[in-house]
Amino acid sequence: MRAKTQPQKDKEPLLLDPGRRRSMRVLLSVPITVTGKNTSNQEFSEETRTLVVNAHGALISLAARVAAAQEVTLANKATQHTQKCRIVYVGAAQAGKAQMGIEFLKPSRTFWQIDFPPDDWVVPED
Repeated sequence: MRAKTQPQKDKEPLLLDPGRRRSMRVLLSVPITVTGKNTSNQEFSEETRTLVVNAHGALISLAARVAAAQEVTLANKATQHTQKCRIVYVGAAQAGKAQMGIEFLKPSRTFWQIDFPPDDWVVPED
């Protein structure tokens, strides 16, 4: 089922998929530190980088063994700002690290220090 939105100027109404992402994803490598407890309940702190970011979280690669639904803290090394996060996806480990999706407990459009495209941004067609 698709939901209609208000028509854009001189364009057809935009149909949104209810399963659509909440914010635009951007390929961006940001140095971060992830802290929390691993699946053995031991404290860890690991320096890594983001693979993809958005206003609601990121895709990262992490060696520490963590589980989905677990909470961790992310620190943006450039700004020293921190954000509490929840692990929402853990992929298979490759070369000792697993890709994982993390979600901010509180969305933050400014955490990554970039300007995200507006929600009504349309990719031009060729």
